[in-house]
Amino acid sequence: MKTTLPAASDAREKSSAGRVIVVIDDDHAIRLSCLQALTRSGHEVSTFEDGSSGLKGVAEIRPDLVLVDLKMAGLSGLEVIERVHQIDPDIVVVVITGYATIGTAVDAMKAGAYDFLPKPFKPDELRIIVARGLERRRLLMESRRAEMEHELMKRRFVTFVSHQLKTPLVAIQQYLDVMARMEESGQEVENRKQWMERCLGRAREMRDIIDDWLTLAKIEGGHLVRRDAEVELKAIVSSILESYEGMAQSEGVTLVIAMPDAEYVATGDHNSFAVLFDNLIVNAIKYNRRGGSVTVRGAKAPGELLISVEDTGIGVSNEDLPFLFDEFFRGRNQDKQKISGTGLGLPICRRIVNEMGGLIEVESNAGQGSVFRVKLPAATRKRNGGNHAADAGAGTSGDGADRR
Repeated sequence: MKTTLPAASDAREKSSAGRVIVVIDDDHAIRLSCLQALTRSGHEVSTFEDGSSGLKGVAEIRPDLVLVDLKMAGLSGLEVIERVHQIDPDIVVVVITGYATIGTAVDAMKAGAYDFLPKPFKPDELRIIVARGLERRRLLMESRRAEMEHELMKRRFVTFVSHQLKTPLVAIQQYLDVMARMEESGQEVENRKQWMERCLGRAREMRDIIDDWLTLAKIEGGHLVRRDAEVELKAIVSSILESYEGMAQSEGVTLVIAMPDAEYVATGDHNSFAVLFDNLIVNAIKYNRRGGSVTVRGAKAPGELLISVEDTGIGVSNEDLPFLFDEFFRGRNQDKQKISGTGLGLPICRRIVNEMGGLIEVESNAGQGSVFRVKLPAATRKRNGGNHAADAGAGTSGDGADRR
């Protein structure tokens, strides 16, 4: 026999999120007690007097939680638990029993029960144990959803990377097919040289995608970012700016460093910081304008370092700004589409900063340039009786701005 009572209408007695609960017990008084107590908490409750009918109800209703008596005629509570989890392994089962011993508790847990409630019990005791079971169910379902979303994201990621690799690969194949059929003549030799350069450019695109993909995989696997080293950021930034002087000159862009303090020491990983600022500085050069500039500024606040990379380039529209750190996203600006890139540089930057316990923000407007601000935890190691903050001002003069 099945008894169903709708959730109580009194809002004062409802929980914030009513759930579906099934009670399986051959004692009418227990079923009625559970029905009344749990509906007053805002749950939808169905009761059954034996294991067979209870399992049919579970299969039809798919509840969040099942309360089952351990000793019943016909199917026992242990058998019911096993079959409930065959229907849905995520349903939380709580055993109610008048034979509460260590042995019965162990048997119930081995069968897959979450907890057990000894008879007789008070309504408040029932509500407490049900609330714990439902919280476990909520956490379990959230974890399951997160796993599914992560798996879906991985599949989309692989699909997108495959597409991104296929595009330049097809172009290379087409160029090579044409060159294989070309006759040897002055004009054809010149064309072959031009198409070989295009093939090499496409191959570099593929290499960049693979490199960035591997970098993301290393970050996710915990194999790239270390958090226990002390790193001087000014030295890293200076080295990167120096290495891109030739690129900046060819683009007509001036490089400026404005880090007035002697030291900007962060706790983290040298290679990861190098990848972070390399990506930001390269982007600032690539998306700039002839006659423009890239300025890296440094500042300090209690317990943190503030490093910004500013450019005078084409900027980002308000529509694109929220998606800037999404994997493979590239803005709709036509000027940007002419610039090679994988769409993975900024997602890599964000993940590195997050792993370091910092924050990265961007401020930009179309046609007005962009500012990427990175906040990182400052190192706290003491040296020679002082700390880095105390030593940071030594040996500096002027505004600290050096043109590169």
